[in-house]
Amino acid sequence: MTEGFQDLRDSTFESVDLTGATFRRAYLNGVTFQNIDMIGTRILDVDLIDTEITGEIRNVTVNGIEISGYVEAELDKQQPGREKMRPTDAAGFREAWDLLEERWAGTVERARALEARQPGALHESVAGEWSFIQTLRHLAYATEVWILRALHGDPRPWHPLSLPFDEMTPHPEVPWDRDARPSLDEVLELRAERQAAVRRVLDELTDARLAGHTTPVEGPSWPPAREYPVFEVLRTILNEEWEHRRYAERDLAVLESATD
Repeated sequence: MTEGFQDLRDSTFESVDLTGATFRRAYLNGVTFQNIDMIGTRILDVDLIDTEITGEIRNVTVNGIEISGYVEAELDKQQPGREKMRPTDAAGFREAWDLLEERWAGTVERARALEARQPGALHESVAGEWSFIQTLRHLAYATEVWILRALHGDPRPWHPLSLPFDEMTPHPEVPWDRDARPSLDEVLELRAERQAAVRRVLDELTDARLAGHTTPVEGPSWPPAREYPVFEVLRTILNEEWEHRRYAERDLAVLESATD
């Protein structure tokens, strides 16, 4: 420990608000930041070496170079079809959903094959992340809060198996059984119902509706009770579906390697 420094090594800071805080002469080696808002952050005169950053990157400048456009272009190259997740009209949203349904069908078949070889594998967590089953449960929840709640106005649309994101403030009216172990078929039945709800919205979507706003819905859960652009609601669903499938494929590969 360097002389004159307060020793806070291995501390955990959870659910704290450090907005406007200043860190000077601080050692942050080996630190993990997870589910953190860093909007407007300035990091000056740092040694940023062997560092991994994942998340939403916009208007980020490194040594005078704005990098977010470069990062987006590289991600599009690595993930064919990703560019379709940024539609600008109703037809584009339908095309994006067609692609997501097709890709997810392949991922589910991959998961079924793994479950056949290794029963229980779809309940296994990789590196502390959600299991495959939990991922599908969370996507059901995402559809409920953004489509059924925010867009359709149902204040309490969730299924008992739905799984909120870990950082959401618990509420007694919102299901939150992280340890439930439903079968793949049980979760896929719920998943099919929620996918059909999205499909119905997109089948009826017009450019005029896409330019409109939702009506605020009171009640527990997420998102906060205010109006949202329909465009933002539907883009959120596309992003949830794309990213969680990517995570699921990554973790399935790890689980598959354990059976080889």
